[in-house]
Amino acid sequence: MHTNLLDFDMNGLVAYCAGLGEKPFRAKQLLRWIHHNGLSDFDAMSDLARSFREKLKEHAALYTPTILSDKTSRDGTRKWLLDVGAGNAIETVFIPETTRGTLCVSSQAGCAVNCHFCSTGKQGFARNLTTGEIVGQLWMAEWALRMVRAVPDERVISNVVMMGMGEPMLNFDNVVRAMRLMLDDHAYGLSRRRVTLSTSGVVPMMDRLALELPVALAVSLHAPEDALRDKLVPLNKKYPLAELMAACQRYLKYAPRDFITFEYCMLSGVNDSEAHARSLVSLVRDVPCKLNLIPFNPFPGSGLACSSREHIQRFSRILLDAHIVTTVRKTRGDDIDAACGQLAGEVQDRTRLAQRGKVVTIPVRAA
Repeated sequence: MHTNLLDFDMNGLVAYCAGLGEKPFRAKQLLRWIHHNGLSDFDAMSDLARSFREKLKEHAALYTPTILSDKTSRDGTRKWLLDVGAGNAIETVFIPETTRGTLCVSSQAGCAVNCHFCSTGKQGFARNLTTGEIVGQLWMAEWALRMVRAVPDERVISNVVMMGMGEPMLNFDNVVRAMRLMLDDHAYGLSRRRVTLSTSGVVPMMDRLALELPVALAVSLHAPEDALRDKLVPLNKKYPLAELMAACQRYLKYAPRDFITFEYCMLSGVNDSEAHARSLVSLVRDVPCKLNLIPFNPFPGSGLACSSREHIQRFSRILLDAHIVTTVRKTRGDDIDAACGQLAGEVQDRTRLAQRGKVVTIPVRAA
């Protein structure tokens, strides 16, 4: 099988070209043709020496995930289901807005974290995605979107969020290589402020990311106290809230933004009371942050319901009165199951989640 050039960031491509007897500047040319210009045909890369193009045709290729389905929502959100082999499929979502276009990218086939309110976690975990499979989602989406634009030379995707299927921090090396390509001026040229990694709180990897490639950080919080978060986000048992908040403080010293985004899924009768809001204020008071309240998007078998609009407004008001920047995320793409928490794909579960039949009971407060 030919080498997939999408697996290489600039350093990797320099090393690969050296292995073919080529000078380092060839890697820069190749990176621009592949990512900046969206080409996969080596013969069309006109400033590469013919001998180099022949070597590439013999040894290399661009392998992007095969599109299994392509759906567009009423609100313009577009979702692709992508085949990554061995019966595994992932989902990638593009969210168009007036001032930006955001691509939500997956990092794993399935997810082993198993957050209680997330449909991805309910199907278990198959494997980590390669660097090429991660950045291949951006390559595929950018050029698919440009094909339907009146001005095809204009960039469509201005922001990338690592918020699709999987926990990015548990696929650290491949995710970082993919993000290096997103930031490289010879590839996609995005700023660190426009690439956001979302984590459920893998504390050691947060510290490592701060040193290696600090991009914008979003933390899936979802509960203000350890006892409740242990049930909603099982990873909390390993890295409890005190450790997580300390890691956020450390990350801010390196972050491209002067705040951390905390994501909080609003679950009726579970984490949406006024007492929860006040506890949340106490928890994040010393961490410069923005709270993003996410209305829960139901999926079959979750046993959960979204908080009412009134509950969300009361919850938000308590945070705002405490001078915490707070927004309520607008639900996008829910008619094609592309909204937050709904990405499921199809995976061959290596964790045997269904066989274990593990059930978590979360007390629900009376409305």
